[in-house]
Amino acid sequence: MTPHQVLKHYWNYDSFRPLQEEIIQLVLDGNDTLALLPTGGGKSVCFQVPALCLEGICIVVSPLIALMKDQVQQLRDRGVNATAIYSGMSKREIDITLDNCIYGETKFLYVSPERLKTELFVERARQMKIGLLAIDEAHCISQWGYDFRPPYLQIADFKKEVGISRTIALTATATKAVKEDIVSKLELKDCQIFQKSFARANLSYSVFKLESKQQKLVEILENVKGSSVVYVRSRKRTKEISDFLNRNGITSTFYHAGLGGKERDQRQAAWIENKTRVVVATNAFGMGIDKPDVRTVVHMDLPDTLEAYYQEAGRAGRDEKKAYAVALHHDQDTKELKKRAERSVVSKEELKRTYQALANYYKLAIGSQSFSSFDFHFEQFTKTYNLPSVVTFSALKKLSDEGLIQLSDGFYEQSRVSFILEKPEIYTYQVANPKLDPILKSLMRLYGGELFANYIPIKEREIAALLKTDAKQVRQWLQFLHDQKVIDYQPSSDSQRITFLTPRQDVENLPIDNQQIEWRKNLAIEKAQAVIDYMLTDQCRTNVFQRYFDEEPGEICGICDNDLSKRTHQELTTDRVKDILVVKSRSFSELKTQLSSYSEEQILTQIRILLEDGLVTEQNGIYSLK
Repeated sequence: MTPHQVLKHYWNYDSFRPLQEEIIQLVLDGNDTLALLPTGGGKSVCFQVPALCLEGICIVVSPLIALMKDQVQQLRDRGVNATAIYSGMSKREIDITLDNCIYGETKFLYVSPERLKTELFVERARQMKIGLLAIDEAHCISQWGYDFRPPYLQIADFKKEVGISRTIALTATATKAVKEDIVSKLELKDCQIFQKSFARANLSYSVFKLESKQQKLVEILENVKGSSVVYVRSRKRTKEISDFLNRNGITSTFYHAGLGGKERDQRQAAWIENKTRVVVATNAFGMGIDKPDVRTVVHMDLPDTLEAYYQEAGRAGRDEKKAYAVALHHDQDTKELKKRAERSVVSKEELKRTYQALANYYKLAIGSQSFSSFDFHFEQFTKTYNLPSVVTFSALKKLSDEGLIQLSDGFYEQSRVSFILEKPEIYTYQVANPKLDPILKSLMRLYGGELFANYIPIKEREIAALLKTDAKQVRQWLQFLHDQKVIDYQPSSDSQRITFLTPRQDVENLPIDNQQIEWRKNLAIEKAQAVIDYMLTDQCRTNVFQRYFDEEPGEICGICDNDLSKRTHQELTTDRVKDILVVKSRSFSELKTQLSSYSEEQILTQIRILLEDGLVTEQNGIYSLK
């Protein structure tokens, strides 16, 4: 199929968004490509469409399990065979998944960058027919990026070992230094860079410095109707603000990674379906969620980087209709932001102590197998070893940055089952164990023969209803069958997990560079200052973003708080209109674009004066200077 046929067949769209078609064609022509499309710009289509046009599988490197799961589910909902490998899966499940990528009809395989370093994955990837390698969130490869992940640096080696010839890297935000890093570290050959402007014509940015943030939030939500996201920094604050909104007659819920998986899914679904108007959330919310009609995004607390703010604010107005991104702050917020940046660094001794405590906590011997994965309870861990919470949290983040561990936010993983025994062996087992015959028959009746080839998501309640029992009994039967090696049963989980990405190391030999630690601290302080500068600037806010991301600023947006404020204090003169028409004749809509900081009425008034004075002529809607 052609790209347009694929787009129509799987997405039911008639046309591509700006730049998508050019990027897709370049990939199909065999060129390495870097695509920078802001949040909501349709990055995933840029690799999914060409992958469906090409023969073979597309391997997608993604840093977040939640993002992988969202994209896999979206593809499956469209009838595309997609899967993912992530920490917490059993060895057998990984083995079957890789076999299906080699011998089956799997079209997309999502993996973390850490997975590419394992011998097993490299060996099996050599047997796959790989049509395309896609690196999502590619800014993670750069130390200048705001979310550096060292394992991204090994992707170029993986490409060579496996013999991949076609690569696309994608990200929403990248400065010039980050773009150069992506091309260099991924060894992209004759790379074409496509960058959509960071200007959003429909998105109005505003900042309010004030003491009573909550009252201002109510005012904003009363003035701008429609769906909204309110971002705060702490889990506790999500509930506090949500309760406050509900008391003021604004339907709201709260969301953070500490909630149970089913509860998060239910709250997210209610918001997406517009049953709940506002969701108050930490930054754990929003990644991968495709909701076009968000009218406002409000930040009650300052984010750590301008990149993060741009991405989160950009979740408003994806339908191209007018939307608002508002930041609320006071003096204490900027002081706290600076302190957080300075505290973001921990000493080598603190890192060693935290790593040793983790090794003891999970009883890991030196040299133990990599990709060992465990449920992780932060409070219980710090309590067990009497560790300070703030320092330990920063130490865990640093150990993650160094590629030694991976911490995943709690996410809901539905129970999964696969048969270990073959069909004739299952029949023999049923005859020999009549008490377990009903549960085995129920599995096959509900989920079919696919259980012999894949891991299938199941619902214990469905099985219980069929057997007229309760879910607890079903789980006991499934666990017994698992212990008997009849099935492989992976129960549902929504707890946070920690994965040791390398064999457990001797703490005295941890690969940690003090100079690197100091450099990262200084970079964090620089990024925090960029956020503060944005909050305090009197310049066009769209232009601030453009300059930050090394884009040549265009005309002022005319709709941010700063531009609107200036517009009320300035008058348009005939000389200003003449200066524009001296360059070339223009239509009224072109004049409006050039004079976007003025009202339509102001522009029309000056044109009438120029026409009456005989200084300008009009023909077929085009105004020309005599």
